[in-house]
Amino acid sequence: MSTNPQQNLEPIFSLIEPVVEASGHHLYDIQHNGGTLAVLVQSENALGVDDLSQLSRAVSVALDEDDPIPGRYTLEISTPGVERRLRHVRHFAGAIGETVNIRTIPGANGRRRIVGNLISVEDELLSIEEPESGIATIHIDEIEKARTVFKWGAAPKPGSRPGKTGSKHDHERGSQS
Repeated sequence: MSTNPQQNLEPIFSLIEPVVEASGHHLYDIQHNGGTLAVLVQSENALGVDDLSQLSRAVSVALDEDDPIPGRYTLEISTPGVERRLRHVRHFAGAIGETVNIRTIPGANGRRRIVGNLISVEDELLSIEEPESGIATIHIDEIEKARTVFKWGAAPKPGSRPGKTGSKHDHERGSQS
């Protein structure tokens, strides 16, 4: 991708990754914005509050021992979410088959926005199938910002009430003769 202000986080990534992996999870990304260090973690299983709390304590100990960030900061441990940022080749490779929204750097490929299904990642070249215009190919260095797009399921039909399927038993009322 274009100039990455997060590149200086590689030593922190190397420090935290073994701690996260030892807990059975995967380190997705690290973001340092102002006074906040956000550590984004993925897992095969759902991560609950207790998992994130335990992981926060373990990562905090590793950071306190090595002290790689000067000054004060707030540590946040969370998941990347359903609409996650894509910044590295490994992020794009993990998003193959998903809808992505990409904003390119000015002048790249003549277009500023590409939205479609990510169909392949080879080296640093992405292929995105756009519904209207077909397949677009873009190099990762031409990307200013990218994220996955969460697609909501079909909307309920007008007038229907979700969760209401009717009675399982029909009861007839009336007098017996």
